[in-house]
Amino acid sequence: MIEREIRNVNRSVGALISGEIAKYYGDVGLPKEAITLKLTGVAGQSLGAFLARGVNIFLHGVANDYVGKGMSAGRIIVTPRIYREGAAAIGNTCLYGATGGKLFAAGLAGERFAVRNSGALAVVEGTGDHACEYMTGGTW
Repeated sequence: MIEREIRNVNRSVGALISGEIAKYYGDVGLPKEAITLKLTGVAGQSLGAFLARGVNIFLHGVANDYVGKGMSAGRIIVTPRIYREGAAAIGNTCLYGATGGKLFAAGLAGERFAVRNSGALAVVEGTGDHACEYMTGGTW
C-alpha cells in the first residue's frame, strides 16, 4: 500500500501505472487489490483515468473533474475529510467513457456524470445536470 498526500496539481494519478500494467499484462491486468494507493487531500483532474484491473485508489478528500475517465477496471473510493450532506466530493464529467471498474463517492458529483459509460458501476449521492447521457451499460 502506498500512502501519500495529494494536491490539486497532481493530475492523472493512476494513469501511468495503469499504462505499465497494460503494457505487460494487457486487459487481464493484475489480481484484485494488487496495488493500493491511499491518498489524502485534493486530487487534480483525471484521478484514476484509464485505471487498470488490480489498482485501487482510496482518496480521503475531494477530487476535481474527470475522475475515472476511460477506466476499464479497478476501484476508486472518495470520502471527504469532513462529510456534509449535499457537499460535492468529485467534479464534472467523471467516468466519461468508462468501460468497467467501480467508483464510490460519499457526496455529490458534478455535471455530466457517467456520460458514455458502458460498464462501470457508480455510487454517488447525487449529480448535476445531464448525468448518464449516452450510457450503453454500467450501473448507477
